Amino acid sequence: MVIVNQDGYFGGARFSPDNRYVAYVGSDDSYKNATQASLYIFDTLTNITQNLTEGIDSPVGDYAVADIQQGVNAPSICWTETNDYYFRLSSMGDVRLYYGTLDGAIYPASPEEEHIYDYDVSKGGLFALVCVSNPTSPGELYHYEITTGNRKNLTHFHDAFLNEVELATPAPISYKSGDGVDVHGWMMKPIRLEEGKKYPLIVEIHGGPHTMYSNTFFHELQLLAAQGYGVLYVNPRGSHGYSQTFVNAVRGDYGGGDYEDIISGLDFAIQENSWIDESRLGVTGGSYGGFMTNWIVGHTNRFKAAVTQRSISNWISFFGVSDIGYYFTDWQLGTDMRNPEKLWDHSPLKYAKNIETPLLILHSEKDFRCPIEQAEQLFMTLKTMKKEISFVRFPENNHNLSRTGTPNLRIERLRQIVSWFEKYL
Repeated sequence: MVIVNQDGYFGGARFSPDNRYVAYVGSDDSYKNATQASLYIFDTLTNITQNLTEGIDSPVGDYAVADIQQGVNAPSICWTETNDYYFRLSSMGDVRLYYGTLDGAIYPASPEEEHIYDYDVSKGGLFALVCVSNPTSPGELYHYEITTGNRKNLTHFHDAFLNEVELATPAPISYKSGDGVDVHGWMMKPIRLEEGKKYPLIVEIHGGPHTMYSNTFFHELQLLAAQGYGVLYVNPRGSHGYSQTFVNAVRGDYGGGDYEDIISGLDFAIQENSWIDESRLGVTGGSYGGFMTNWIVGHTNRFKAAVTQRSISNWISFFGVSDIGYYFTDWQLGTDMRNPEKLWDHSPLKYAKNIETPLLILHSEKDFRCPIEQAEQLFMTLKTMKKEISFVRFPENNHNLSRTGTPNLRIERLRQIVSWFEKYL
């Protein structure tokens, strides 16, 4: 029996306890890889499929980006013995557990301002085992009484670490972008901030772009705050968790509205935080965040230092060398090599002559997603233009160096970032 017969991404199928229903998660290709995932229920008796989250303008699943909880394979849905179910939803920076019934009732079943990155639910639906992180906790396992909200901490893996370090607690922010779009993000103050003293600020940009910064622990951001930097990280258009319109808005407009969202966030942060030294601004990001870092320094000289990681610099060559280039380019820019002019217009390399910001390039040699030739083109171009540029290559690692890379090189990557900002900020 065929349950799904359309283009898109569908999986995680699970039978209900009575074997009548099949639940699964997926999305069609209406917005290509920007399409929000939904929760579907197929009735094997009637052959009718329902989209149970059709009225919720957020994606089903976990779209949080971080550098800690990697390799988790959480269930798409958990049934109870009464054919009720639980699943996760990504919204406004939270990844929460939700409860639902077959008649379409859906309710949040866990608190706000946290990241549930794995879970399972008892057959009776009275309790769950949940792995939970938040901005000041890398993550622990809890016994969670769903009906009362009571939690019991079952693990203490990070107690020693948390007792040794001082962590920054990010504050949520929201603001209007240049064209009136609402944007959400967070601001981390430097550790041990002294009243009346000025501090540098680093803008961090996530990859994807169809993912989201979230209320989860992010080691790199905490490291920068511990080194005396403020950290601004926002979810520009293209990020998940803020509506289908918002996540789709970057497609065909790389370097347009998303750029305005980031720069407007910077302006808002400076306006709201008198401790920020406008003469010491840094920017960094990886993958799409690397593309945007390259784009930013080619379009403004406000930043005094930049670190671009596993980035895209030339969409024309990316089309032919990336393992996803032949379709991702069309999905994201709306064109391919039949219109190289548009690809070149969206390529940071085109604007290399405008770059005055000292730029550090970090790239892994076995990165097939954003191949290292992207970094080589940018480096050689800026080098011949006698720009302030440096290039560090990481052997035997791929696109996921910052998340699952060789431990010593993950540490070295962080050292390179910190030392570059120390030098120029």
